[in-house]
Amino acid sequence: MMIKSRLCDLVGIRYPIVQAGMGPFPNNNLCVAAADAGVLGLISTSGLAVRESQPEIYRYFCQTGDADPAADRQTILRTVLRRTLEKTRASGGIFGVNVMVSAEMRELAALVIETTIRVREEDPEMKERFKVLVTSAGDPLPWAAAVKKTDLVWMHVMPSVKAALRCKKAGVDVVVASGHEGGFHTSWEPVHSMVLLPAVVEAVSDDKTLVVGAGGFCDGRTLAAALALGADGIQMGTRFLATAESDFHQLWKEAVVACGDRGTLIARGFVGPARWVKTPRSVEHARTTIVKSPGVFLGVPDDYTTIDRSLIDFEVESIKAVYDGDREKAMFAAGEAAQRIDDLPAVGDLVQHVVREAEAVLRSIPAKYLD
Repeated sequence: MMIKSRLCDLVGIRYPIVQAGMGPFPNNNLCVAAADAGVLGLISTSGLAVRESQPEIYRYFCQTGDADPAADRQTILRTVLRRTLEKTRASGGIFGVNVMVSAEMRELAALVIETTIRVREEDPEMKERFKVLVTSAGDPLPWAAAVKKTDLVWMHVMPSVKAALRCKKAGVDVVVASGHEGGFHTSWEPVHSMVLLPAVVEAVSDDKTLVVGAGGFCDGRTLAAALALGADGIQMGTRFLATAESDFHQLWKEAVVACGDRGTLIARGFVGPARWVKTPRSVEHARTTIVKSPGVFLGVPDDYTTIDRSLIDFEVESIKAVYDGDREKAMFAAGEAAQRIDDLPAVGDLVQHVVREAEAVLRSIPAKYLD
């Protein structure tokens, strides 16, 4: 028995797994390794947005993408995409980009989507293997007119049945149901995967719309669980962050591996609630969030027009501290799955382990539970 799903057929990948397009650190090398391993590799584009606010991360994004930091953002993105195409040529790996479409990121989102469409139209090989656009952290509908004119596979990450129906209206091909277990950007209202995923499957899954589970998925057992709940695959973020090829700083990887039972918390992030590894620094941030952005815990959104900007400044300082190697001031985003991660495997080895374990679990179910 070999695991295969509609996601494999739609995207052209070997296994029904998506490597999340995580930021703010780049994942240019991680994307290549994931695509080579037979899953969907995603490039994070958030590093393009921090040229002035977080120049270290911006330069690292360019460095890992073989791009000139002095170039304009469109040229940098083109360079990163060309590099990814060339480095995955031998494997024929499939890849895509992830871009946040929240109000705070609207300008970058427009640039990324426009560049994505142009680059693919200019190069037949790029069009063949650069197949996926993932939007997240915002409303998909305003982007439908541009995306639906192309043959891109469009995925959108969202946290509720209401948002899934919005995706359906927009014509999204793959709805990524992101449970509150997930790392970094989470929803304003905490609905977890065990409730969210089957509810979204029931609401939108049909012959035109696929559903992928995200949030808490990190191994073969959770992949098997997602498939049993009706999903067409899973997206893994934190698990791929903690790998040998991951571009994330070594301190960040070590924080994930060291995360123990109940080792994460929620506090304010760049575009709303965010999940962090529990440290004295992130506990301080959570306490400040309770006072200055209580909607994070009450399901009442705020934005950059109303928020106390010291919360955002604290996060910027904490992310910069990671790059500087300052453990005391650093904060590390991660999902609840971090407490189940205790190693830093090669991406190819990780994928094979996840798939083999999922196959074994699914194979064992009839004998164990069906008379």
